[in-house]
Amino acid sequence: MLSACIAAGMLAAQVFLTPGAMAASGPLAGPPGLNDPGDGWPFWVDPGNRAEAQASLWQERGQDQQADLVRDIADEPSATWLTESDPGPRAREVTLEARLAGRIPVLVAYNIPQRDCGQYSAGGATDATAYRNWIARLADGIEDRPAWVVLEPDAVAHLVTCPQDHGDGDRLALLSDAVRTLKALPHTSVYVDAGNAGWVTDLPRLADALRQAGVGQANGFALNVSNFQTTQASEGYGDRLSKLLGGAHFVIDTSRNGTGPLRAAGPAAALGWCNPPDRALGHPPTVATGDREVDAYLWVKRPGESDGSCRGGPPAGQWWPDYALRLARDARDWTGFTPVTPRAPSGPATASLGSP
Repeated sequence: MLSACIAAGMLAAQVFLTPGAMAASGPLAGPPGLNDPGDGWPFWVDPGNRAEAQASLWQERGQDQQADLVRDIADEPSATWLTESDPGPRAREVTLEARLAGRIPVLVAYNIPQRDCGQYSAGGATDATAYRNWIARLADGIEDRPAWVVLEPDAVAHLVTCPQDHGDGDRLALLSDAVRTLKALPHTSVYVDAGNAGWVTDLPRLADALRQAGVGQANGFALNVSNFQTTQASEGYGDRLSKLLGGAHFVIDTSRNGTGPLRAAGPAAALGWCNPPDRALGHPPTVATGDREVDAYLWVKRPGESDGSCRGGPPAGQWWPDYALRLARDARDWTGFTPVTPRAPSGPATASLGSP
């Protein structure tokens, strides 16, 4: 039998993720009398995350300073990226664990055909039928449990900027179908990715693509996923885009934007998004954004995971301890980052440090 504490947590998570209430009232607010405690609430922290495994390993080796720094990452909630051929089992596992913890998981659906314009994260479903089946399996995995889904990072923005032919209408229709499928679930919120403030400058064109991608049926759009644009720039960009979309809400990935984007010229500028040096952790995840249109600051990109095989980094998505350490150290040194999640006791280094 569930303890009263766990049962209360499950109820709180259900209350938080009522999509109808969210659409009616704007950014998520807790039940009456419940304030954002500032520890990543209401989002779920994966207890087996790679940063925690790294911190435990370093602590076992007596590298306490490094362990303490990387726990600035380990103790904050970050998203779970779903790229496998069948996302159902992982989605089920994550949503079950999060519900038992009384928290909400953030999932990233990342399997659109011709993903990432053939770059470091190339891949995705083989065709439209395979993608629709994949989304159906994701929905089967979530079921009636609370979840936030960031839908297909870069997929819409690439239609506007990538020179390759992705079959614009097909991709936007697939995204719209995905929104419809996921929003049919009772406690799932969906944010269609819209790129970042340093990417698409033709906002009317971007807004039109987002409308075709079903943003009107979603909870809103997502900005700055895996990028480094400042929160202020992202809010300004998002506000302008929101107005073109009739007041749509949005979320911002603040995971690595503490010092903003890389300022460089020449070849380095072209790879400003890929493992740039001297970056820092950004604002910890929270629903207390102070902006009615901004539903949350999230850590969608998991800090410490590589953007791709550039600047000495491992392949995209693989854990890179040195980069994680630099993000945390620079956050404390340059931005005054203060971890807001209470420290948990260290455990054995049992989580995998390999690729997803």
